[in-house]
Amino acid sequence: MQDPLREASPLRKALESPSLTRTRCIFPSMKIETFALERWMTAWEMKTPFDIAESGIFPMSVRELLAFEPSEESGRILERLLDLRLGYSEAPGTLELRSAIAATYRDTKPEEVLVTTGAIEANFLLFNVLLEPGDHVVAVYPAYQQLYSVPRAIGCAVALWKLRPETGFRFDLDELERLVTPRTRLIVINTPHNPTGAMLSAEDLRRIDRLACSVGARILSDEAYRWLEIPGGEPLAPPMRNLGGVSISVGTLSKPFGLPGLRIGWIAGPADLVAKCWATRDYVSLSPGKLNDALAVLAFKHRDRIVERMQAIVRRNLETAHAWFAEHADVVSWTPPRGGLLALLRYELDMPSLDLANHLAEKYGVMLAPGSAFGIENHLRIGIGQEPETFAEGLRRTSACLADLRASGTPLRASPGFLSS
Repeated sequence: MQDPLREASPLRKALESPSLTRTRCIFPSMKIETFALERWMTAWEMKTPFDIAESGIFPMSVRELLAFEPSEESGRILERLLDLRLGYSEAPGTLELRSAIAATYRDTKPEEVLVTTGAIEANFLLFNVLLEPGDHVVAVYPAYQQLYSVPRAIGCAVALWKLRPETGFRFDLDELERLVTPRTRLIVINTPHNPTGAMLSAEDLRRIDRLACSVGARILSDEAYRWLEIPGGEPLAPPMRNLGGVSISVGTLSKPFGLPGLRIGWIAGPADLVAKCWATRDYVSLSPGKLNDALAVLAFKHRDRIVERMQAIVRRNLETAHAWFAEHADVVSWTPPRGGLLALLRYELDMPSLDLANHLAEKYGVMLAPGSAFGIENHLRIGIGQEPETFAEGLRRTSACLADLRASGTPLRASPGFLSS
């Protein structure tokens, strides 16, 4: 099979365009806000045995991945992996992997896909290719901080499209229309949403697409939680890339596949944009890991089985979570995720979320991420993707923490809601 990147394709022409030599590079002078969530996670994730803030599904082992194959074939695949020369891989990702990714979108070719080091690199590249200082950006909030901090660091004016506790963390598209202006160059969305589990419907996405087209903006759709439907819940909307035109989808194996250690993400978008992101990535990570790429191909081959595994974990943890929240309704509550793996746990103790998260981690061995990392107080982020016994024990220990705090005289109070930003 010939690789379109080696042929006279739109991507190849874009790569050879002299305009690429004029691409702005701000990396040397970038001043960026501290990544609050990642700094907190790094402090505790290797020390804390009951991580129920985790944003992805419980990670798979290589053995589990190979076990999806018949025994004789898994042996042959293992031998091929053991004999794989660990040299540099194809810079945009192998044609086999890009083809597998492209096949999950409508009317998308391999040259319209760039394999990246996780979704985080994909987003970073897109922001730096698409945006200039002074551009107007609308970004969903709260969110994974990268989605608004990187545009700010570039020098953009960022308007925050807020999901609010008082509305059950629902997307308000009327508010989005008020935030978008003729100066808007990029709309940044995330569905299913981190950290609330909110979702945009297919009609919502079409409405956002029409809005972006009306002002000449693009849409960056962070779809890190694609394929993560809640068992018995609403179906997920198709990816934004399927609408074509101004829409770009970012994906990853980390969250839905339980394969964050492979560090495989991607951009799916117009070939000329993909080419520019590739050219910028030459200065960042150069190429995916060769072994990672090979294992990612195997994961896509067994995507349906991996989704079944994910749903079994989520189903058990949701049952545990619903029972736990009902038992402790006097001090905690939540809006269960409509999609993905995440939700915000609201607590009624008079204690800042960072203090409570640190106390849980240090004294009880439990990770629940502080709401302050997302700009919202009196909340902790909880994830329902953990191994079920670990998830249940994490909640039991959280119960003990809450009881101990109340016994020590920590008073109750109502949440003040969003922090100013």
